[in-house]
Amino acid sequence: MSCVRNKIVAWVALVAICLGLFTFPEKNLAADQTVKVTLPKFEVKLNGHIVENQYREYPLLVYKDITYFPMTWYDSRLLGLETEWTKIDGLKIAKSNVTSSYMPYKSSRKNPSSVTATISTSKITINGKSVDNSKEEYPLLSYNNVRYFPLTWKFAHDEFGWAYTWNSSEGLSIKSTNPQLKAVNLPAYAGENDIAMFEGYYYFTETVGSTNQVYRVPVGKTSSKELVYSYALDTSYMNNALRFEIRDNELWFIYHMGGATMGSDVYGKISEDGKAIIEHDGYLDFRDTPYGTLIIDQFVPPSGNNLRMVPAGQDDRQGTSVGNPDLIYGWHITNEGTSLSFNSERSTTIIGEDVFVLASSYPVGTGDSNNIYKINLKNNETERIIKAKVSNFKVLKNKLYYVKDADQYLYSSSLDGTNEQQLSTNKAAYWYGEIDGIVYYTVANTLGTFNLYKSVPSKEDMLVVYEPLESVQFEGANLICKLAEGEDYGVMILDKSGNHYLSVTGPVSNVIAYQDTVLVVTKKDRSVFELVIIVTKK
Repeated sequence: MSCVRNKIVAWVALVAICLGLFTFPEKNLAADQTVKVTLPKFEVKLNGHIVENQYREYPLLVYKDITYFPMTWYDSRLLGLETEWTKIDGLKIAKSNVTSSYMPYKSSRKNPSSVTATISTSKITINGKSVDNSKEEYPLLSYNNVRYFPLTWKFAHDEFGWAYTWNSSEGLSIKSTNPQLKAVNLPAYAGENDIAMFEGYYYFTETVGSTNQVYRVPVGKTSSKELVYSYALDTSYMNNALRFEIRDNELWFIYHMGGATMGSDVYGKISEDGKAIIEHDGYLDFRDTPYGTLIIDQFVPPSGNNLRMVPAGQDDRQGTSVGNPDLIYGWHITNEGTSLSFNSERSTTIIGEDVFVLASSYPVGTGDSNNIYKINLKNNETERIIKAKVSNFKVLKNKLYYVKDADQYLYSSSLDGTNEQQLSTNKAAYWYGEIDGIVYYTVANTLGTFNLYKSVPSKEDMLVVYEPLESVQFEGANLICKLAEGEDYGVMILDKSGNHYLSVTGPVSNVIAYQDTVLVVTKKDRSVFELVIIVTKK
């Protein structure tokens, strides 16, 4: 009996050992999710950028003779993809209207020739379609906490529309269809100040000691630097920055000299041959007219009769009075108790022989204020067009656009003041513009930034961009939006209908639009990139 019992015990022990052995493949199965991958032994280019895989935090990898691409924030957007990952929904990858400058992800540590990656077990969705990674011949992998997907025809071509080529001599080249940011080979200091692009040249400023030097270089030949203008900095004023401005298809620059009260603004015009001439200085605004230059004096304290016509060749301080001498021009006047606040709006516009200008009775408080007037330069006839008080106005496509002080809504009218209509359903339009009959405007929000709206006749106006903005500008048939700091993207470009055309990863410090080109200056290192916009006209 004891012999039988011992045999039974031995059999049970053997079964237990065997069962124990059978549990290990479960653990080995989990371990099998880890696979060996290698670094590419060939050159890889992403939209023309050579990838330095040996010293890259997120190198491209090779598994089962297929190259794998890292879905980092910048790498994916460089190739026109947006990614999103949550614990519940897993990884979502989608082709989108996005772009980015190339991020090298440099590392000081050299990567080994082979590393270990893990087959991803989280949910995966590509262009809205679920992917069963366990059934994929070339599954998505995870390495260094980043998802990698295989550059197979199925994904790269069919899902993302990329073109890719490989041969033994040149390696692998991947090209996506989204618009690309091209680095502009300007000096490192160029992005520290304002930049302009105009008529085939880039313009920028270098500060050398106590001198600002303005240069230009040809587009496509940035090594040929040409001095345009230089001036000594005046440290008595807080802001010595020079800025560029395109006025009436001419390139100007503006800077300040002297103190806040006794100093002056300096206006220089750059000619086609790259030489600069100082045309105006003082606290003023100016407009070219068929009869000479109209000067709007804006010195403090402001006074009436501050419009002068200066014939060509004469000094700004000369000229003859224009308009009704009992009016003060070019200022928005606000009464706050017994004090007065004066703010220049620079709304003055010339159309043929007529000047449209904001004006108030002078002395201030003796009559109407902040009305829009028209002055005929030929006979000096002064006519009030809009009697209501307005904060500012613009003349766009032979119509007046203005924001009323009383209700803060945006209005439009014919140039003679008739056919007035309210355009906005939101108050306090800050910036506004019109393209092909569509009106856009921004409204300040509680964050100190702005929201962009599209005017919709007989309906509530449409919020066009959900993210807060710092600025908006029209260029051609596009709206160029600079997003507020802290947003995922730095620039958003819309077509004339308000449809999303492209988002550029940020953050950015400056955005300059000229014709079909946008210059983007990064906030991190002030690098300058060029983006060509191609929007299909509808």
